[in-house]
Amino acid sequence: MKLKLDIDPDLVAMMRAEIRAGEKAVTCAMREAGMGLKTAWRGQITGAGLGRRLANLIRNATYPKAGESLNATALVWSKAPVIVGAHNAGPLIRSRDGFWLAIPTEAAGKSLRGGRITPGEWERRTGLRLRFVYRRRGPSLLVAEGRLNTKGHAVASRSKTGRGRTTVPIFLLVPQVRLPKRLDLGQDAERAADAVPRRIVGKWVEGR
Repeated sequence: MKLKLDIDPDLVAMMRAEIRAGEKAVTCAMREAGMGLKTAWRGQITGAGLGRRLANLIRNATYPKAGESLNATALVWSKAPVIVGAHNAGPLIRSRDGFWLAIPTEAAGKSLRGGRITPGEWERRTGLRLRFVYRRRGPSLLVAEGRLNTKGHAVASRSKTGRGRTTVPIFLLVPQVRLPKRLDLGQDAERAADAVPRRIVGKWVEGR
């Protein structure tokens, strides 16, 4: 018995075309998945009240950057991984030196460098000295003798008689604090990954 196999050039061309369609489908699907996940993460961050600036630090890229491949991948990441990761995990935060965490009150105002002000910066800026007040129940305090301005911030009293001067709590002192978990980025990532096969099949069918 003789068996003869003839490879039709049209069949080879069809297989090549199918591979090209697959490469295009996978690459396109991964690109869309990456863009979708980036959009979902940015939406979570703004929805949690963490600001548009932090949300815009979520970036994505598709590899290979040029051309198409059956092994195409998408990468989504944050340029502020420590901040985003903390809000995603809800970690327990302790003081580095093992003492107190100073949580500014409204009377402390904001740091000139952005973010939370520290006791040292507050004293340098106002010229007032902070005084430690221990409390058995509730957080201990750092207080100052001054007055509240129209913005509700503690400042030095200008009165020579002491009129309007009061003891103002500037910082709450706690040994540790748990940052609330405000994000669930893993849920969006799993949803995006689960949708990839369906995306690839859909793109493959469209490209035929």
